[in-house]
Amino acid sequence: MKTLTLKKILFLALVVIAALAAILIWQGTLGAPTPSAQPSSTAPAATVLPVTKNPIATTGIAPGLTISKVKAEDNTDPQTNAAIPDRLQFTLSNSTPAQISSIEVYYTMTDSATGQTESYYQKLDGLTLAPDASATVYFDNGNGPGHYPENKYSLYRTSTNEVKISVEAAAPGLAPATATATKAKGTGEKLD
Repeated sequence: MKTLTLKKILFLALVVIAALAAILIWQGTLGAPTPSAQPSSTAPAATVLPVTKNPIATTGIAPGLTISKVKAEDNTDPQTNAAIPDRLQFTLSNSTPAQISSIEVYYTMTDSATGQTESYYQKLDGLTLAPDASATVYFDNGNGPGHYPENKYSLYRTSTNEVKISVEAAAPGLAPATATATKAKGTGEKLD
């Protein structure tokens, strides 16, 4: 009987050890950032992952947030007009009498030849638009204000076909703003 009891104790000990190992592994994955919780523009993530649906749930209808100067190639610095490497870049403007913050962006890339799509979501942490002010944002893995992470393996960076990009920006209480950009055939990604 002692042998049977020892075998039961040994079996239970192995089950407990396996369960503890599984819990530790599971807890280690809880701290991984999700696409909606990317770091602010001063510390971009190494890789941004696509999302399967648009998480923006704004119900605002008031006008005031707009997108302009959307580019995915032939980019220029808005202050100097000097050519800069290709990236998704656009200007957000606030025409309301109040400050706008908590801005979110959702964009979808569509390969015109294959129909393949990829979508990305980003909270524009650190970006606040004063009344009647504008700011340009860049998805380029750059540092500093207005620069946010991008996936360097996205359709935009890897497809040699034309890629159309639809952009939606939203902020609490305001109607979402939309715009589009197009990357022509080829991979570009060079200083023009």
